[in-house]
Amino acid sequence: MTANTIAFQGLPGAYSDLACRAAYPGWATLPCPSFEAAMVALREGRCELAMLPCENSLAGRVPDIHRLLPDSGLFVVGEHFQRVEHCLLAPKGATLATLKRAHSHPVALGQVLRLLKEKKLEAVIEADTAGAAHLVAERGGVEDAAIASELAAEIYGLDILEKNVEDEAHNTTRFYVMSRERRYPPIDTPNPVTTFVFRVRSVPAALYKALGGFATNGVNMTKLESYMVGGRFSATQFLCDVDGHPDSPALQRAFEELAFFSREFRILGAYPAHPYRLEQAAAGD
Repeated sequence: MTANTIAFQGLPGAYSDLACRAAYPGWATLPCPSFEAAMVALREGRCELAMLPCENSLAGRVPDIHRLLPDSGLFVVGEHFQRVEHCLLAPKGATLATLKRAHSHPVALGQVLRLLKEKKLEAVIEADTAGAAHLVAERGGVEDAAIASELAAEIYGLDILEKNVEDEAHNTTRFYVMSRERRYPPIDTPNPVTTFVFRVRSVPAALYKALGGFATNGVNMTKLESYMVGGRFSATQFLCDVDGHPDSPALQRAFEELAFFSREFRILGAYPAHPYRLEQAAAGD
């Protein structure tokens, strides 16, 4: 296994690359063309970890991750929250007055609508933010800009015409840190989080009964998302995060009840809560 290397989806300078560098300073980052490719790199031992986005405070969940995780053979060993700070990047010589087009990922373009309107820029969809920066840098000229990270500006030699151009200041992406090996934190670790998936049996009130054990055992569920399995409208899988350690008595009792009413149940990992999660919890609903 390549030690101190972490894989991500995207080109150098992507927000996932930025998340890797923030969470694991000094590590080498391994760009991959897709989420699947990052998972394959991890399984093949070309990296020690992988940083995969699972949800964004504005755009919601990342669907492909939910589809890929359960059968990936990988485990969640951590989480990271990365603030998304969009910058308006352009080749040297360009100014706000010369720009006509802004290139970026469609989600990023949807997060800078105020900028596009104010500067009267045509939105041009690209595969990802770092790719947009690379394209603009190669193309040159003074009419095309990219919406991407400050890191992308540094990597591709672009000028930052404006920083923090996103419409909402709370724009934050949550990432799962993945490993080839399951490793739970010590049971006395403060504020552990457990992530798991399950499918309930096709009987009346199965979901209600399956989740009842968490309530009766005082387990706080912070995430519950459903998604279709295998293109079947009757086959639904749930992805959950709960506060607690898998080996704690309360969570073990809750899992026993969950397993009884489920046709499939699998723990994907357990890890310490990220400080950002604790800050939000302390701030209240």
